[in-house]
Amino acid sequence: MSVDDLRPVRPATLEDVARVAGVSRATVSRVVNARPTVDPALRRKVQDAIEATGYVPNQAARSLVTRRTDSIALVVSERERRDVAASFVGRVFTDPHFGRVVGGLLEVLRPAGVQMALMLVDDEDSRRQLLSYLRRGHVDGAVLISSHSSDPLPQLLSETGLPAVIAGNPAGSATLPYVEVDQRAGTRMAVDHLVSLERRRIGTITGPQDMPAAQERMTGFHRALAAHGISDAPTAEGDFTQAGGAEAMRRLLSEHPGLDGLFVASDLMAQGALLTLERRGLRVPHDIAVVGFDDSEAALACEPPLTTIRQPVEEMAAEAARLLLGQITAREAPPSSSIFRPTLIERASA
Repeated sequence: MSVDDLRPVRPATLEDVARVAGVSRATVSRVVNARPTVDPALRRKVQDAIEATGYVPNQAARSLVTRRTDSIALVVSERERRDVAASFVGRVFTDPHFGRVVGGLLEVLRPAGVQMALMLVDDEDSRRQLLSYLRRGHVDGAVLISSHSSDPLPQLLSETGLPAVIAGNPAGSATLPYVEVDQRAGTRMAVDHLVSLERRRIGTITGPQDMPAAQERMTGFHRALAAHGISDAPTAEGDFTQAGGAEAMRRLLSEHPGLDGLFVASDLMAQGALLTLERRGLRVPHDIAVVGFDDSEAALACEPPLTTIRQPVEEMAAEAARLLLGQITAREAPPSSSIFRPTLIERASA
């Protein structure tokens, strides 16, 4: 009998699957609803029968049984809308960090049969719409990427009671579990490395200081310098973009022309800083050694290739997905957080 012979003209039912698999309808129902009590061999037979019959579960009926939608929201929250509203969308889809987060989430969500809906929030109206959507039960939980200290969304999301995890440094007083890299430890590694190269006039290009990650990296930078007995800390603030790094580097060189070491709070900004250094005729690392942060694709695109601090973004996002699924399947479990250890990746810039 061919597979086509097994396909009924009408939509396949649980009974059809049960007949082909040679099991009870109740067993098929347990497999379809992802119950853990089914013998693996029987589960495989039912899955083969589902494929053979073309059975498609009734998601609405299944949700009534499982009380789940098998979908989660990935919420990207920006500070209040800027001059050009579309620029937020553009930044999200061109930011290499965002792509790495999505990849890590899908690594865990796909095998679990969980879909992901992208939600972008950048003003009060979109925040209100998001909260309404979440409260109506359209998703089982949310992963939140929130980068600004004043963002009210982490607290508002925690008040909904919906399972949720923050991917990144938590802002404010929200009690949501989070997954983060040890920012200060990473910055300390960068400074220690520059000092090991006998650099003493070390400056930094920071990220925007309304962002928790940027604040942590700057605090770590000053503390690491102090640990080495260095009190002078030339600083210029950037915006986590290549253009912002180039401009911040111009300001630093104008005010502190004798720098021999530089820590940049992101690889993209470091890429811009290297372009400015090249235009000024400064050799890297001979005249000034440069260390970035992230270990993104931008680090390899730099000339010379960038020594940087690696934060394991994909692994961190996968852990965020696991934490979220754990909350969804066992709501009584207390929320937990996870902090990852960064590593120094040595290349040619320092």
